[in-house]
Amino acid sequence: MMKQRTLKTSSWIVALLLLGGVSACGNDGADDSTTTATDASETVTAEAGSSTTAVGATVDLSYPIVDTGQVLFYDDSDKIEAPGIGEAFFGQDAGYDGLQPSYTDNGDGTLTDLTTGLMWQQDPGDKTTYAEAAAGADSFGLAGYDDWRLPSIKELYSLIQFSGVDPNCMEAGCDTIPFIDTDFFVFQYGDIDAGERVIDSQWATSTLYVGTTMGGNDTMFGVNFADGRIKGYPITDPQGGEKAFFVIYVRGNPDYGVNDFVDNGDGTVSDVATGLMWQQGDSIDGMDWSEALDYCTALDTGGYDEWRLPNAKELQSIVDYTRSTAITDSAAIDPIFSASAITDEGGGTNYGFYWTGTTHARDVVGGRDAVYVAFGEALGWMKDPRTGEYTLLDVHGAGAQRSDPKTGNAADFAYGRGPQGDVVRIDNLVRCVADA
Repeated sequence: MMKQRTLKTSSWIVALLLLGGVSACGNDGADDSTTTATDASETVTAEAGSSTTAVGATVDLSYPIVDTGQVLFYDDSDKIEAPGIGEAFFGQDAGYDGLQPSYTDNGDGTLTDLTTGLMWQQDPGDKTTYAEAAAGADSFGLAGYDDWRLPSIKELYSLIQFSGVDPNCMEAGCDTIPFIDTDFFVFQYGDIDAGERVIDSQWATSTLYVGTTMGGNDTMFGVNFADGRIKGYPITDPQGGEKAFFVIYVRGNPDYGVNDFVDNGDGTVSDVATGLMWQQGDSIDGMDWSEALDYCTALDTGGYDEWRLPNAKELQSIVDYTRSTAITDSAAIDPIFSASAITDEGGGTNYGFYWTGTTHARDVVGGRDAVYVAFGEALGWMKDPRTGEYTLLDVHGAGAQRSDPKTGNAADFAYGRGPQGDVVRIDNLVRCVADA
């Protein structure tokens, strides 16, 4: 059975309503405001201060996980019809409807997501450095509010939509679909005329990596809404100066992204903040994507039989960005969970990549890749252009979200793939989820 949850809007949304940040008609009842609930099963009622789905118990969530927006089903490479219970590829992201984003355009350069209780700046404007982004929130006064902040990685990731398509082109004008709702947010790809790549649309957050990347660079986790990834980005540009990012500020719901874990004593952990229940351990052994789907479908830990492979946003919600292999000698996850150690591509002890049920669509290879979250170092093989030698480095940080081929032989990718030589494993670990 596929469950749905009913979200009872918490006090922070009620406060926004009373303060005039949101109303059923938008800001102060302005006619140019627009509200949308992107799934017909969810309705927004300002009078009751609640957001309801068609079925399920009412819960009070401080950290509601917004659905990924993935509605297409895939096998190892191509689109398919929705698989039934017991059929291959059953249990993937598109088969489960989560809490849908419910954006209200306030008509003043801001919008509010009634599902998360977060109010957002709509237009990032021109790129800026991390230092300017971090300092700018204090003086930012859009729409008369003075409590804007640079979003955390979990706040910003709430906006990602996996209806997007990762572009495989170097020139402007290629067929692309961003990983953010462009009906509400202003979005730009990289500026080709300025020497950027199409995918250079990295958006800044306040979340700094506790370790370093690229052999010693201070690093910030950001979301790339052009290619659908979280990566740790060096704050300084490797070619000199400071790297520039798109920036939008956020306000409201200060508890968004804060977990509240409870050990249930039966091999499961509940997160009261998100309304999700997790497998406390993991699969121990790696497996390809279709095997991961089957593993969760068959799981009966704690006596429950409605386990599934988590979607990208669900799995990222349990990353602990205060932890990393190099700094805390652990996986980037709360110690209430256990995480299997692995031997990485350089022969060292590390922690794994974990599959999600979310396909990472690309414009050339279609649905061959699926999203994973790195709870260990996000390694890559960097090539020295002078000597041709490769060095294995933590290129994107523990807590990055990248993707792997769903099936195949990792040995075919001896030095990884992509600009930073992202290591390819294919046989990744699994941690299953269920609705609490």
